[in-house]
Amino acid sequence: MEVGCGSGYVITSLAIMLRQLVSGTQYLATDINKHAAETTQATLEAHGVHADVMVTDIVSGLEKRLAGMVDVVVINPPYVPTPEEEIGCKGIASSWAGGLNGRQVIDRILPAVREILSERGWLYMVTLEDNDPSDICHLMSEMGYASRVVLKRCTEEESLFVLKFWRDPHTGTNASPKSPKSESWFSQLPFKSLWHKGS
Repeated sequence: MEVGCGSGYVITSLAIMLRQLVSGTQYLATDINKHAAETTQATLEAHGVHADVMVTDIVSGLEKRLAGMVDVVVINPPYVPTPEEEIGCKGIASSWAGGLNGRQVIDRILPAVREILSERGWLYMVTLEDNDPSDICHLMSEMGYASRVVLKRCTEEESLFVLKFWRDPHTGTNASPKSPKSESWFSQLPFKSLWHKGS
């Protein structure tokens, strides 16, 4: 499942990569923007893959239906620090406007995703250094999730992290991001292809 699917590039890429490894997988994508949902649908169709695309705020209205059922969630949230009034505004700015410290949307996403992840579920989320990834990992630790940094990319303008979260009863030692370490077939998928070269 992708929350905030935008152009649909990520959910489409995942569906293409995973169909080579597993069958019978159901894909879901949500976005609060109707035009983004339509673009995602077009991207999926152009690449011959299918996902259920829904217009909703994060997973609003889907919590009961999906409770504990989603194995993988990927999110590239609005993480850029902006004035609070830019959050949810019309136009393209809403895709990056994250409010104070870029965290206002992220902090709404975390508890919502917690409700839908399965016991073996993984959450992958892109964050900016300004978002304080260590604090995000600490908050998830309090919810019963371990964490690690699986990818880091730095440019002249920003430092980006891909964080991975999973349920773990021993989260006391996982309150801050760990160094990258492959531990599963999903972690070994070519995520670098999702990043622009030279970043």
